[in-house]
Amino acid sequence: MNFLETLTAQYNSYETYLIYFEVIAVVFGILSVFFSIKKNIWVYPTGIISTVLFIYIMYVFGLLGDMLINVYYTVMSVYGWILWSKSSDDNIHVEVKKASKKDWKIGSALFVGSLIFVGLVYYFKPYIDNQFSMNGVRLGLYHLDWANYTDIITTSLFLVGMFFMAKRNIENWIFWIVADFICIPMMLYKGLGITAIQYVIFTAMAIIGYLEWKKGLNAS
Repeated sequence: MNFLETLTAQYNSYETYLIYFEVIAVVFGILSVFFSIKKNIWVYPTGIISTVLFIYIMYVFGLLGDMLINVYYTVMSVYGWILWSKSSDDNIHVEVKKASKKDWKIGSALFVGSLIFVGLVYYFKPYIDNQFSMNGVRLGLYHLDWANYTDIITTSLFLVGMFFMAKRNIENWIFWIVADFICIPMMLYKGLGITAIQYVIFTAMAIIGYLEWKKGLNAS
């Protein structure tokens, strides 16, 4: 069985609407990254459509970390939209900068806090899955596989990347590159082949984005 057959076979048991949701979310996600590379404020409205759809998709597939990060993306997209609007002369494009020491301190706190928070969510997942009842439930991380542990790490990386992007810091792309690349095998393992392809594209676009922002930073 070749890669394409393996990819399509994963979707045989999925509800049709979930496949449509995933395709739409991927398209708008790619559009969002494209606008981000161009330092265009449309990164946020297109991104919000993608993240709202992924909140539901990740919930269905049990990726709680990714679900939570998409909730965070949605909130931060509104925040970033406001910040970029205030920093744009033409209401569309913005200038970029390097992260300050304060930004790095906040980013580090967000990373550690996210590791703890998402870890706790997975710790209590048996209780959550049991409709918030402790009857016959054993708490812990015993039920996690490698993809779940990876999900905790990528969630934290994405969280910092989103914060840095809202602050127009060029370093946001470094976090996107690392996390996007890690997500490729995780999504394939979880049976989300279309999303895995999205992360391949995201990794390449994040590298381009870093180079484009760096070029603009050096020119200013």
